[in-house]
Parts: sequence; C-alpha cells; structure tokens
Amino acid sequence: MTDLFSPLKLRGVTFRNRIGVSPMCQYCCADDGMPTDWHLAHLVSRAVAGPAMVMTEAAAVVPEGRITPRDLGIWSDAHTAPHARLVAALAAMGTVPAIQLAHAGRKASRNSPWVHGPASPGWETVAPSAAAFEGFDTPRAMSEAEILATIAAFVAAAKRSVTAGYKLIELHAAHGYLMHQFLSPISNQRNDGWGGDFDGRTRLLREVAAAVRAAIPDEMVLCARISHTDWVEGGWDTAESVMLCARLKELGVDIVDVSSGGLDAGQKIPLGPGYQVPGAEAVKQGTGIPVMAVGLITEPAQAQAILDAGQADFILLARAFLRDPYWTLNAAVALGRTDALAIPPQYDRSWSTGVKLAIDKHIGEPMRAL
Repeated sequence: MTDLFSPLKLRGVTFRNRIGVSPMCQYCCADDGMPTDWHLAHLVSRAVAGPAMVMTEAAAVVPEGRITPRDLGIWSDAHTAPHARLVAALAAMGTVPAIQLAHAGRKASRNSPWVHGPASPGWETVAPSAAAFEGFDTPRAMSEAEILATIAAFVAAAKRSVTAGYKLIELHAAHGYLMHQFLSPISNQRNDGWGGDFDGRTRLLREVAAAVRAAIPDEMVLCARISHTDWVEGGWDTAESVMLCARLKELGVDIVDVSSGGLDAGQKIPLGPGYQVPGAEAVKQGTGIPVMAVGLITEPAQAQAILDAGQADFILLARAFLRDPYWTLNAAVALGRTDALAIPPQYDRSWSTGVKLAIDKHIGEPMRAL
C-alpha cells in the first residue's frame, strides 16, 4: 500500500508526499507572457499547505502558442528572471516547483473563457492540418520547417526552465492543444512523416521528449501530460496511449500525467468522481511507468484509495485546491497523518486545536459545496 503522505523519488527529485497542484490556466495577468504578482499569490497560497509539487499553468513556448493574450509564456530569455522569482517563492515553501510547457495550436488566439470568442487583436493559428476546432478559426497547416522550429522552441523553453530553477518539466500533449492535435487522427490529416500511422502521429511528441531530455540535467524530472482518449469514436484512444507511453519511457520520460478529452467538441465524457483514473491505471499497468491521476478527485479517502488500488503513483488536484487552499493539511488530519506534514508554525495551532474545527464548520464546508 502506498501512503498518500509517503515520499516519491524520481531521478534527483524527492516529492515529500503524493499530492500535487495541477496546472490551472488563469487566462489573465501575465505581462507579455511573464508571471506577475497574481501568479505568485495564486500558486504560493496553495504551496503553503504542504503539497509535494506545484505546477504552473501552461507556459507557451512561442507567443503564437498562447491560448489567450494574457497567458503565461517562457519564449524568451527575458522571461527567465520573473519565473525564477516564482520558483524561489515556491521552493521556500518546501514544494517542488514545476512548469508545464505548451503550444495551443488551433486552440490559440482566444479571449478568456468568461469573455468567449476570438482574441482581438488575434493572430494566425497553426495546426497539423487545416481543420478547425468547432467554432474556432481554421488554422494553417504547418510546414515541416515550422514543425522543426517548434521542437527547437520546446528545447529552448526547457533550457530557460532549468535556468529559472524548475525541478520538473511537463510537456503538454493533452486537451486538444498542438501536440495532442498531432496525436489524434481527427485533427491530424497529414500524409507525410508527421501524420498518417501511429509512428507519424506520435512523432512530434516523441521528438520533443527526446530533445528536451537531452537538453536538461539528468537529475531533472521530465513529465508528459496526455489525454488518454478523445472520448470520440475514431479518435485517439487508451490503447494508443499505452503504446505511446511505452515509447516515451524509453526516451527518458519519468512520469505521465494522464488526463483526457479536449480535442473534439463531439466528445462524450462520462463525468464522475475519478472518471479519468482508469486511463492512468491502464498506462501504469501497460508500461510500468509512474503515473499521475487527475480529474474530480476531491476527497482525501478517495485519493488514498486510488493509491491503495495501485491505479496511480501521484494525485493531482486543481479545483479542490481553489475551494480549499489547505486541502493537504485537511487531508493529513482526515487520514491521521499530521505527523507527515511540516505544518507552518504560524498555522500549526489552528490545525492541532479546536480552531480547525471552527474553520471547517464556518468556512470549509460552504467552500466545499461550491
């Protein structure tokens, strides 16, 4: 049995428990892609409660790879210093600072979700094929030179991430963004070496993974996020995900963050607690690579049960941390593992006395109901 509060060591990085803050796009506040005080407050306020890892939102490797104009980025050396400030603040909380590198492809150049519609002014979007996501502008099919330049952009962004001090890099190949667009036969209609069969459609992600692994220190952790299925007939599926992850493992990817969906508006997702966990389990059992589970995991006992069943090695939460920034502390109390957490001394009395009960009663429960 793997305890939720037991450490996990990957390469030269030790995660103090099996809990991480999943990437959460903010769609705001970045200054030409650079993290600002918003990102500092948003992420550090989650880190203070003791999760083993906190990951940034998708950081675009080129300006055109942003989902919205105010998204995070790391496409130039000028981005390194503000990222280093964020890294230092996270590391001071004892958490592993992690960054997600991304390119949105055909889902770029949008307004924030609460505004809707295309960005204004926007920019031309690119994709493996000139096939639009429903309701979005039709992208331009990328030339081979542009594909090779994209690989180079991921490598350059990875090197900047190393300089900034991040300890884990995640390659975003999920949720319908560029590398996922190459994986799925729905969006990848190419008939050259970057499309067609499984080898062609997975080539971009495999080449990015190999190039990034070669460019970063041996002790640094490399992760890939995938959508294990498109939830659409004829799309990317779990069996292909298992085959892909076996190849990624050989290329030096250390752990896979298993999500799903996001590529096609016709997806039919069976939403429910832990609905994506079977995909994580399939990858883990089929390849032996460690996996992160994510998706409507909200309760401490639920997270522990996933580990008990051997379905995953690490648990990621997003909205649960928005509702309760102190989820990790409350989980330690619920599971009787406060001994495993270094509770900040400023907060310790609240979690070891009746004050915690008052917090739960008057603040915690209403927030959890949102």
